[in-house]
This record gives sequence, structure tokens and C-alpha cells, in this order.
Amino acid sequence: MSQIDEIGRKIIAAIQQDGRITIQELADKVGLSPSPCARRVRMLEEAGIIKGYSAVIDQAKVGLPISAFASIKLERQREEYLDRFAQAVARWPEVVDCYLMTGQYDYLMRVVVADLAAYESFLKTKLTRLEGVASIETSFALDQVKRSEVLPLG
Repeated sequence: MSQIDEIGRKIIAAIQQDGRITIQELADKVGLSPSPCARRVRMLEEAGIIKGYSAVIDQAKVGLPISAFASIKLERQREEYLDRFAQAVARWPEVVDCYLMTGQYDYLMRVVVADLAAYESFLKTKLTRLEGVASIETSFALDQVKRSEVLPLG
């Protein structure tokens, strides 16, 4: 399902707005009956277009108010260094987003922690101990202006 038709776009838009929408409500929104709508959702899931469902949690209200953005430069950009870094990051729960980048740095990651001491601990016990890391530059978010998982499908 590489091409998404108009009904598929409507389904995705509705699910992005409310991941808990019932099939009946979704079918009504997109102009299908429930059975074909459920089939379409299943097809989107099987195609990997819908990767999963989750709740959006207020990080400050669960005791994790700090978002640190770390720019990482590796000693070398060889495949084994990139793979080792990606495997390590996948195990670290503090890292909620991580991107392989173009430009001056190799990776940009968002690290969510309770306080500056927790970030320092993350740096000392995990990130700086990873072989192949040449430099780390961290910026701290003062406020979150916008956050969205809703893709602009047009």
C-alpha cells in the first residue's frame, strides 16, 4: 500500500487526532461502514503505515521536566561505529528521539530526565563511555512551543 488514497488519508488523519476512536466513529467520519473501515485500518497497520498506538504524556507531570538536546559527533563515520551507536541508544530509555544527521554533527538526540543531576549521570554512565564518541554538545529546552505526532498529509 505505497499509495494512500483519499479514504486512507481520512482514516490516518482521524486516528492521528484520536487514537482511541472506535471503528464505528471512524467509519462514520470517513464514509464507510464498520467492516470495510476495520479492513482498511488493518491494511494500514499491516503495511506499516500505522506503526502503533500510544498516549501523549505530559513529561513534567510524570517528573521528567528536562529535555536536553545532545548533538553527537563520532570519531569516524564508518558503518560499525554508526551501528554500535544506534544499538546503544536503542537501549537507553532516557533517549526519546534520536536522528542520524547531515552537517557538523552525526546524531541529534532528545534526552528526557528529572533534573540536571540525572542528565549528568546519563552523560557519565552511558554516553561518554560509548566507544567512538568524539564530542557532545548539549542544549537545554526552556519551553516546549510545539510538539506533534500529526503528519501534514495534505
